[in-house]
Amino acid sequence: MACAFCEIIAGERPAEIVLETQQVVCFLDTRPVFKGHVLVVPRDHIPTLTQLPDDQVGPLFTTARAVARAVQEALGAQGSFVAMNNVVSQSVPHLHVHVVPRTKGDGLRGFFWPRTKYAEGEAAGYAARLREALAETGAGG
Repeated sequence: MACAFCEIIAGERPAEIVLETQQVVCFLDTRPVFKGHVLVVPRDHIPTLTQLPDDQVGPLFTTARAVARAVQEALGAQGSFVAMNNVVSQSVPHLHVHVVPRTKGDGLRGFFWPRTKYAEGEAAGYAARLREALAETGAGG
């Protein structure tokens, strides 16, 4: 079965890439909780967190931390929600960390994740702002 995230990593499926390193690729979620919602994924097809090799734990979470900082700086978010589903509710069977920009009073409650959409061409602007913030912090490969 084809993996949507592996196709994005291989350049076979379009995505708004925010950051690429030797071990990790970050791109905008196409159904964001809030605009600027980024998915941080290992380049290797690793289905779950428990299958992530020890040598990839650091790069994955260091990158997730950098993206969390970038959503605040680039998008004016007050903070972020960083999470992952592991098998249950995992819509794509490829490990991924959600980094969602948050602002007090944004309406997100518990684990109910309402989704929104980008207007035509709007995702590219969000991705560019995040790329710039990540470059300024020295994140990247």
